[in-house]
Amino acid sequence: MSHLHFLSIISVALVAGATAATGCSDDTCGPGGAPDTGLLASSDTVTLTYGHLIGSINNDCTPADAPSGVISMTILGHQADAVLTNSTSLITLCVARPDLLAKQAQMLGIDAGAAVRVVDVSGNANNCSFSVDQAQPATGSATSSGLCGNGSDAAGFALAIDGSLSLTRTCGTTVDSVQITLHGRVAVAVGVVLTPG
Repeated sequence: MSHLHFLSIISVALVAGATAATGCSDDTCGPGGAPDTGLLASSDTVTLTYGHLIGSINNDCTPADAPSGVISMTILGHQADAVLTNSTSLITLCVARPDLLAKQAQMLGIDAGAAVRVVDVSGNANNCSFSVDQAQPATGSATSSGLCGNGSDAAGFALAIDGSLSLTRTCGTTVDSVQITLHGRVAVAVGVVLTPG
């Protein structure tokens, strides 16, 4: 699949109604008190904090061998201290099999075909801008709790990530690479993430 092209969030509408709690990652659907923000991309020189995540069954990275009725989930959030419409301060993930994320850890990756693809991690701090380095691998895993209905349940869920990847740092004319950890547990609301058609 070609690189996903995401604009800033141009509309978020909560999905009405709940679906059956099949494939739930525990006995209760929902984020279970997970905070809205707190997913950290950090190194010894910078910390970018992300949150307000929205998950949507967008079919952006569904694998060909997925069971009938299982559709990939796109998760989009933004840097917690950035303006919502700032498209340069986003985190975007694509979960190929939400049904598996509900049951067990899924591996992070940069490439198309990853179980949880890191499409974008970008932000601003210390008068520098940061963007995901697509040439370097991402490692680690993602887990969930309270994920029901293969990711479509309106209750939402909690997402936990423990991994690492590289960001390209641009400070004026100076460009280098920073290895960061991506770590934290945050709530994911289930809604609609609109992308260009």
